[in-house]
Amino acid sequence: MKIEEEIQQSKFKSEYHKLAINIIYTANWITYQDSHTFKEFNLTLPQFNVLRILRGRHPEPATVNYICERMLDRTSNASRLVDKLLKKGFVERRICPEDRRSVDILITEEGLNLLNQLEPEITKSENRLKTISFDEAKSVNALLDKIRG
Repeated sequence: MKIEEEIQQSKFKSEYHKLAINIIYTANWITYQDSHTFKEFNLTLPQFNVLRILRGRHPEPATVNYICERMLDRTSNASRLVDKLLKKGFVERRICPEDRRSVDILITEEGLNLLNQLEPEITKSENRLKTISFDEAKSVNALLDKIRG
């Protein structure tokens, strides 16, 4: 459905204004679709993002700063997210042996198992994007990368 129909607005200041609105609307649409899946697993999108970052480092640990640098939503409070995941048993904290002031964060087996359970749902979510071709997806990715410079 066209953005004009979705938000019931027929005129925009410019095509660039329309583009900005369209990107924001589409990002929120995807997030909303995925939020139902995460809710079923008692998880939020930012918590899922932290778990994926930690799985990418596994079996090596990560610091909170490392997690912050790789978050999709850079405004998320990674320390608070780690605290919530710790309470759920999906991550653990360890004092870094090389620098006792630093804390290492590791994903637990329970966290890895949760991601494995979520994988089919994430694949379904990604398949919703297949309304465009592979080449169109490559073009959109290149254009979005270009917008960010």
